[in-house]
Amino acid sequence: MNRSPVVVAVPVILGVLVAAASAYTLTENEQAVITRFGEPRGEPISEPGLHFKLPFADTVNRFDRRWLDWRGDPNQIPTKDKKYIWVDTFGRWRIVDPLRFFQRLRDERNAQSRLDDIIDGETRNAIASFALIEAVRTTDRTFEDDEYSAEIGEAEALEPVQVGRDRLTRQIRDRAAEVVKEFGVELVDVQIRRINYVNEVQVKVFDRMISERRRIAERSRSEGMGRAAEIRGQRERDLKAIRSEAYRKAQEVSGKADAEATRIYAAAFGRDPEFFQFLRTLEAYPRTVDGSTSLFLGTDTEFYRYLRSSKKQ
Repeated sequence: MNRSPVVVAVPVILGVLVAAASAYTLTENEQAVITRFGEPRGEPISEPGLHFKLPFADTVNRFDRRWLDWRGDPNQIPTKDKKYIWVDTFGRWRIVDPLRFFQRLRDERNAQSRLDDIIDGETRNAIASFALIEAVRTTDRTFEDDEYSAEIGEAEALEPVQVGRDRLTRQIRDRAAEVVKEFGVELVDVQIRRINYVNEVQVKVFDRMISERRRIAERSRSEGMGRAAEIRGQRERDLKAIRSEAYRKAQEVSGKADAEATRIYAAAFGRDPEFFQFLRTLEAYPRTVDGSTSLFLGTDTEFYRYLRSSKKQ
């Protein structure tokens, strides 16, 4: 007896649907836990490719195999030396045991919440156990600019670094990593992204930095004015010395010139005394008599001897 095509097709279609519902694929970045009515079934699956689940009603819970980022919320934490600061941290983690991760945390959202509690708690404990300088600096390296030390408190500037920021963050990571192991999570790194004073303290710190910079500016300005006065004084002394030396040399040259001129005049006029007397008398006229001068002299005065007619003389 021949079967109807419908009767043959129905089992085939049902088989295809069951196979399609039972098949699933995992990428290289995924791992999965199969659950039945919320309870895990078998071992976690981490191999990428095509897989099947039976019965097909089982649920595939996928988890990321890659390193994931964790970012904490900035927390206000007091340090050991009573400095109130905001600490902002971040970390990297991954799921290494998906079965335990599913049993304890279910999904990444709950994992992030648990990491917040654990890492923030360890961060608070570590920061509160050390002075501020330990979370800010790593070594006792001296500042290249000595004036920069005025911008931080004397206690921070003088107190040596015993632990340092690197060891502090490693301590936070190691303690937090030990706790998160029970959740099937590996914590590879925790770092402090930013440290800042709380607003109230920040205003005081900025005011202190401004006053310190003003003090440094006033000191530099005062030193500059003193140096300028010193340079001006040196300039005046050098100028007086130069003028004095120049005047001395000018006087020496002038004296030598006058002496030479006198010698030449004496040599020239010594040959003709009468001509010398005549020349000197002519030179005396303009220096003695001008438009506003009145002289009452006789015509036979010696002063006018060369103005009288030679015939009358």
